[in-house]
This record gives sequence, structure tokens and C-alpha cells, in this order.
Amino acid sequence: MTHMPLASPARPSLRHDDLPSPAYVVLGMVRLGARSGYEIKQAVELSIRFFWTISQAQIYPSLELLERKRLVRGRSDPRGRRPRRLYTITGEGERALREWLTAAEPIPFELRDIGLVKLFFADALDRDEAVTLLALVKRRSRERVGTLKSIEAAAEEAAREGNVHPLLTLRMGIAFHQAMVDVSEEFEQRLGREGDD
Repeated sequence: MTHMPLASPARPSLRHDDLPSPAYVVLGMVRLGARSGYEIKQAVELSIRFFWTISQAQIYPSLELLERKRLVRGRSDPRGRRPRRLYTITGEGERALREWLTAAEPIPFELRDIGLVKLFFADALDRDEAVTLLALVKRRSRERVGTLKSIEAAAEEAAREGNVHPLLTLRMGIAFHQAMVDVSEEFEQRLGREGDD
């Protein structure tokens, strides 16, 4: 009697909701070339931290999860006495990232800005205090525009290498904060005209 080889069980495809958002952020950073937890942290600091938060405490557990699910491949690469793992994205990881990016689901916009919350309630202040608060929010956005413009050259270099969307999101961030500055200045002028009446 001949034995038929056992077919390996079909691996169910990974659904986009099988991973938490921080894991997809880490997966995307590995795809962009960040190879270690430290490099992912640095890449986040220079890019998405301006519109999405991920803590260092989320990076390493996400890497472990991604490696368990075979979405990244890790290898030991110690530096002196310090242990270190370097990661690359797998074909399965590429598919999982694409599935998450193309999932037909709502894309909610979440903005958590304590400066805007304070401005919303600024009628509780006297006029000078409210103007000072507005000036602080405007200064913060002006500084953010400067910070974002300072990394534009690196984003343009990445675009020349084929990663064009980090530059797009950077320019959207610049436009957002420039709009905050512009609207703040318009409001200050309006307050000035009303004060002259």
C-alpha cells in the first residue's frame, strides 16, 4: 500500500484586523528599511510622530508578534555585549501590509490637541489672556512648520528612491500647521479691528 504524502494544512490568510495598529506601523517601518527596534524608534521620531503616536514600549512587542506570525524575519546581530536583532519584511509581511492598507473600512480622523481644547473654552478668559493663548497655539504651529520643513530634504531623497508618500504626508503636515498659523493671524486681525471699534 502506498502512502499518500500528507498535504500541509492551508494557512489561513492574515486579516487586517489580526494585528493592532502599532504592529502595522512597525511592519511599515521595517518595509521602509528600519532594521532594528532602535532604528524604528528613530524613523518614527522623524516621521509619523507628527500625526500618530507609538511608544518605544510598543515597538519591541510588535516586532516579537510580527516575527511569530512570520511577517518579519529577525536575526541576531549583537553589538559588543548588547543584544540586538535585525529584521526584514517577509513576502507574507508585504501581503499583510498591503491588505491592511487597502482594507475597505472607515478611516476615522482623530485629532487630540489640548491647545485647540483650551481655545474652544477661551471665552472664559479675559481678552488679553485669550489673545496670549491664541499666540501660544500659533507659535507652536509655526515651530512645527519649521521642524517639518527641516526634514523635507530627507523626505525628498526618499522620494527619489521610490518612497514618495512620506513626502506627501510631510507636506500635508506642513499645510495643516501653516493653516493653523494663517487662521490664527486672521483671527488676531479681526480681534484687533473689533478692539478699535
